Amino acid sequence: MKRTPSVILGLCSYTHDSSAALLVDGELVGFVEEERLSEQKHTKLYPALAVGWLLDQAKLSAGDVDAVAYNFQPVRYLAESPAALRMALSPMTHDRSLARAHGFAKVALRTRRRLRVLGSQFPSARVTPILHHRAHQLTAFVASGWEEAAVLVVDSLGERQTTTIAHGHSIQRPRLQPMEAINDPASLGYVYGAVTEHLGWRRGDEEGTVMALAALGDSARFRNLFTTAVRTTATGFRIHPGYFPTRTLTSGYPRTSQRFIAETCPERHPSEPLTDVHRDLAAALQERTEQVMVHLARRARALTGSRRLCVGGGVATNCVSIGKIVEAGIFDEVFVPPAPGDAGTAIGAALAVHVDGRSPRPVAGIARHCYLGPSYEDQPLDLTPWPGLHQKTLGIESAEFLADQLAHGMIAGLFQGGVEAGPRALGNRSILASPLEPGVVERLNATVKFREPFRPFAPVVPAERAAEFFTLGQPAPYMSMASGVTDLTRERVPAIVHANDTSRLQTVTPSQNPFMHAVLTAFGRRTGIPVLINTSLNVKGKPICGTPEMALDCLANSGLDALLLEGRWITK
Repeated sequence: MKRTPSVILGLCSYTHDSSAALLVDGELVGFVEEERLSEQKHTKLYPALAVGWLLDQAKLSAGDVDAVAYNFQPVRYLAESPAALRMALSPMTHDRSLARAHGFAKVALRTRRRLRVLGSQFPSARVTPILHHRAHQLTAFVASGWEEAAVLVVDSLGERQTTTIAHGHSIQRPRLQPMEAINDPASLGYVYGAVTEHLGWRRGDEEGTVMALAALGDSARFRNLFTTAVRTTATGFRIHPGYFPTRTLTSGYPRTSQRFIAETCPERHPSEPLTDVHRDLAAALQERTEQVMVHLARRARALTGSRRLCVGGGVATNCVSIGKIVEAGIFDEVFVPPAPGDAGTAIGAALAVHVDGRSPRPVAGIARHCYLGPSYEDQPLDLTPWPGLHQKTLGIESAEFLADQLAHGMIAGLFQGGVEAGPRALGNRSILASPLEPGVVERLNATVKFREPFRPFAPVVPAERAAEFFTLGQPAPYMSMASGVTDLTRERVPAIVHANDTSRLQTVTPSQNPFMHAVLTAFGRRTGIPVLINTSLNVKGKPICGTPEMALDCLANSGLDALLLEGRWITK
């Protein structure tokens, strides 16, 4: 029986959204995305700052690491090359078959080199590559805290896989039984990214903007096109290469075809105004994505027989699709982890090494945890670099004080405790505002976040009051699902209702985030509505503020009125 590594470092590195996670004797020491410390959004550099923080937290050095778990397996890319060459037999795909075979082989060799580089940094560690979708699956399942669940992962590409269904058992010593897999070029994430780029936004970053835009369009205009381009099958779906040419993993090959352009619109430059054709294209893309995601959820139910579903992968950040799965009633409950995208696979990769080592130690510190990154409590604060800022220390009534300021129309940043895992601010690195304030959405978009005026803002509500305002009918702790709203919300809090009559909801319990729950309760006492706008503490193009310095820069250079930073009220 092989020795069980007790110190396992999980890494997502060299692709996008670099991150690191550390397991010691099966317990998660922490997890953080490198961008939260380096200020480089979606950075693909080795997560040196994240690794340094984790080792410091555990009082360990690089020499103490027993295993490094990496979130891709190079050999799996090589398996695609012969399949790609077979595409030369089809007139629809022959023109890219050689480039595809070469591209996958090249990435395999590059990934192998990266593993050697990682090994050189940790002299006592063995470096273990983990199947990408397995890392996603473990992250989603273990974070759920459930003893048994179906696990659906949908992303752009993990080696060859784009969609997988597994059956998870036993949260403390997790086991995942693979049920079904769909390989590239059938990729929902690829299609969504291709259309995002076509509409003038950054693929891999601004898909959420397209999802927001979709609510303003008419999906009927391009419905038939997407039904043809993304066709469902008994076991999943396939992509029509006449609209979305086969992926090559090499630059210089467009992701949309001339046929797609002819039947929709030319590519939009980011500086060009939005027109109805762009809104309608986004609407049809989003509608088809939702339909396919619900179809895949039904498939997961049929294969596993489970009444609970965990969803991971980049497409799991499409909160409207997740909301549609919930509404469909296929499962009793649906769960998306706080970091469903590639960053979160650092956790899953580390878990895979722990599980495969047959450790007798149960997994701990992951289920229902989201505040996993660095905390800056009880640290001195020097405002000298920000001469226009002023601070005062608040007492124990800081939740009441903040609620009062928000009730009087202030827009305030909140920086407390450990930084959140994943793309959503969940009350520790948030911008909060009263949804009852006239023009608050316009002000937030124009002067605080500096982003498109049509983008909505998410509400946060105490879990015990959620049913008064939202129809979801289940917890939404990580702002990962869109919910329908009640008449009370439409009448009293229309600012948090998007054009599609939904809100991307976050529910909060006292145990999950006691301070945020206290602020909401205090705000509800003052206004009668225990609902606040919660958006991430950053501006467009910048990552969520992981450090006090980033937060102070955000306050100084945006339309924020104030910042509550670890008990200090900082104003301009």
